[in-house]
Amino acid sequence: MTSRSLFATRFYEGALNDALFVEELDHACRMLAEDDRAGRAWSKEHGYRGYTSYASLNDLPLRDPTFGELVKRLNKHVAAFATDCAFDLGGRKLKLDSLWVNILKPGGTHSGHIHPHSVVSGTVYIAVPPGAGPLKLEDPRLPLMMAAPTRDEEAPEDLRSFVYVAPEEGSVLLWESWLRHEVPPGTAKNERISISFNYR
Repeated sequence: MTSRSLFATRFYEGALNDALFVEELDHACRMLAEDDRAGRAWSKEHGYRGYTSYASLNDLPLRDPTFGELVKRLNKHVAAFATDCAFDLGGRKLKLDSLWVNILKPGGTHSGHIHPHSVVSGTVYIAVPPGAGPLKLEDPRLPLMMAAPTRDEEAPEDLRSFVYVAPEEGSVLLWESWLRHEVPPGTAKNERISISFNYR
């Protein structure tokens, strides 16, 4: 008797490997949060515990050369991930569609969601204090499992219903945009800063 895994879900873990550049991004994110009154107002109105530029600014790579440099680096990671996923892009490359800053205050969360109309989504982590909430990934088959029993606590990662990834500063995480994910609350005493993005 044999069994094998089918319909694999790819998840990419990379790194910027440049502490000085991560510091520059940290400064750029904090300055943006100070200057973006519309983003702060949107965050407050929608109960976002902290700040996000998601609904206020769509030109960060043009607005600040630090974000422009980040996009150049992310392009290489996304190209490698697209190859690993065996995407047939007809000789074209995936291109950045949107990029936004997230600054979560202690206790902040981001509920489960997907990124419609995109191919690859991801996050690069700028400040990850001890106890910061991880990235929680959900098995996309859950709505179809009907009467399936729960998994053993010691089940291999590829058989679990949820996988938790604890990033570090400079981590680059990528996944296909249909993969549901969230940020559960953590116990950190300081802000968790990340930059999220979508590619089409």
